[in-house]
Amino acid sequence: MSNMIAQQTRDASQETWSWLRRLVLWVIWIGFVAYTLYLAPLDRPSTWEFGRQLLSLQWQAINAYLLAIFCLMGVWPLIYACLMFADGRMQPVRAWPCFVGANFAGIICLLPYLLFRRRNGLFQGEKDWWLEILDQRITGILLLLATIGLMAYALAVGDWPSFVQQFHTKAFTHLITLDFCLMGLIFPITTLFDDDMARRGIHNSKVFWSVALVPLFGPLLYLCFRPSLKQSRVENPSL
Repeated sequence: MSNMIAQQTRDASQETWSWLRRLVLWVIWIGFVAYTLYLAPLDRPSTWEFGRQLLSLQWQAINAYLLAIFCLMGVWPLIYACLMFADGRMQPVRAWPCFVGANFAGIICLLPYLLFRRRNGLFQGEKDWWLEILDQRITGILLLLATIGLMAYALAVGDWPSFVQQFHTKAFTHLITLDFCLMGLIFPITTLFDDDMARRGIHNSKVFWSVALVPLFGPLLYLCFRPSLKQSRVENPSL
């Protein structure tokens, strides 16, 4: 009887904690959407100037810190994709639209998936070619090497005082930097990470906190060392 009560207490505590995490994500999403609309970066000439320089390959005219963050905003969606697509097969919300949108609008498109997904620590079925790629440790290693290279490039040739000034004066630089930071902030808040650990048989809380407390590199190292998903063949019942 006491064991049953203890289990019910744990379940209630986990449910409360899950709702609190979801509430925090809602606040972040609504706040960032409102802030983006307020700053209206697409109405600023500096935003279009950055786009022109980027597309015309005039990268030497772009501060290396800004260019590195812009490229890392392509790394973050791939980090989430390595968790989302194994999870999305059992969800009412499709992972693809949110992943594609996250490459253009960051957490504004990513968070709707994280907000409406259901807790699920199981994986059923077989991996397709895309999930096979995302599940490989080599994918995490390549993302880690790309991140190290981008950061080394920014530190080597970037102008930090100029970047700080742009952060305070240019809406695009300001918002993409905040978006980059929020990508790291929400990673341990969402239950996506917890469920991916459970899906792979990892139940050590030290692993969770080691990843959660090291922004960007924690998730990348997790992708490099996590065990692969176990496949299960699902047979259609005969009619």
